[in-house]
Amino acid sequence: MKRKNLIYVFADQWRYQAMGCAGEDRVDTPAMDAFARESVFCDTALSTYPLCSPHRAALLTGKNPLSLGMWTNCKIGLNEAIMLLPQERAISDVLKAEGYETGYVGKWHLDASELNFSAHPASGAEEWDAFTPPGERRHHFDYWYSYGAMNRHTKPHYWMDDEHRIEVDEWSPEHETKVFIDWLEKARTTGRPILGFLSWNPPHPPYGDIDEERRALWKEEGDFRPNVPEGWRSDPDYLAKRRDYFAAVAGLDQQFAILVDYLKRTGLYDESIIVLSADHGDMMGSHGLYGKNFWYEESVRIPLVIHAPGLGTRVCHAPIMSEDQMPTLLELLGVEVPDTVNGVSQKAALEGGPSKRDHSYHMMIPGMPEMVAPYRERGLDNRCFGWRCVRTAKEKYVVDNGTSPGEEQRRMLYDLEADPYEMRPEILEASDPRSKRYDAIIRAEKVVHNDIFLLER
Repeated sequence: MKRKNLIYVFADQWRYQAMGCAGEDRVDTPAMDAFARESVFCDTALSTYPLCSPHRAALLTGKNPLSLGMWTNCKIGLNEAIMLLPQERAISDVLKAEGYETGYVGKWHLDASELNFSAHPASGAEEWDAFTPPGERRHHFDYWYSYGAMNRHTKPHYWMDDEHRIEVDEWSPEHETKVFIDWLEKARTTGRPILGFLSWNPPHPPYGDIDEERRALWKEEGDFRPNVPEGWRSDPDYLAKRRDYFAAVAGLDQQFAILVDYLKRTGLYDESIIVLSADHGDMMGSHGLYGKNFWYEESVRIPLVIHAPGLGTRVCHAPIMSEDQMPTLLELLGVEVPDTVNGVSQKAALEGGPSKRDHSYHMMIPGMPEMVAPYRERGLDNRCFGWRCVRTAKEKYVVDNGTSPGEEQRRMLYDLEADPYEMRPEILEASDPRSKRYDAIIRAEKVVHNDIFLLER
């Protein structure tokens, strides 16, 4: 009997709250909401390390980012080249061995940036970008229409199997969805099961890199989250970024509608596990912040909707971390999970059963070159710093060592039931029994993941 297909669609920097059916941000996502009603809607899916490359590596391999050496993004300016190593076993490696037709379209951001090795790469790659040539660094994705890390949403570029850079004059999610559907149309004629990843870059910054057709999709004003500072709510720059962020999400919804329509017309919808997700969120003004890499819900909580034949429809409240997705999906496909994995399968929880986790563990390490250098100059290892976080259904505990040498350590406890917007943290001493209880969890997680974070300072 032919195995089910796996079609995985995810966006960059799309927060859980920015999905209509989440009932939080006022954003228009009718196609995604309809899909959620036909699927399992996971309301506690979490980015282990809310940053592009660490999440993507964990997603594909089922391993915690620190277990993979992915302590920051694939970038330039460090004294090491960060990348997902070829010897790591990704879901694409596993499913290729099971006879799957494999393809990847869109942002990759898992290969070492080419400027680490050449000032003028033949591919034309700039800044953090990279052409990933055919071979082991593609982890058995046979069809390839991708790029490393580039943020030109209205004039994107891609590489296939040689260094020729394909320049496109079209909003990247619209173009990528067309390419992905064209590949699916060919792949389904092979008779083999399909593994396809579609990776959209928006709503990742630059927020303003969006065409007027998409920008017109969001006109909602007001209704700010309570943790957005009062002064921001009338700031023209913030209001423009906010508009463009939510407009991009509405544009993604249109592309998702086109994809779902194709899948239903061809019968693939009922023959496939279909996943809709993101790599991390975006603060978008909450706590006076933009971007990711923070422990707040807007940063760590991500959409995760899973449709699978026979799985049914429900809301799943179990915590599902980045590294849990790969083993969960393999179990849903009936494929053996490799022993390299240190995430857990939450298949039982998706089916309405118990969760294998009662908490999630999150992290951030100062990784920009200008952050790393001051630590190295003082003989310190930047990987000992940043923050670690334990999240349960009711509480969030954070130990923050800061992002520059000399910052004092802080311990904070948030009551997620009484304070869902995380505006009133309780500052704890290390001697507090609650600190001791959560510190014990962090110590155990550190051992598993080779984490050298300084818990005692």
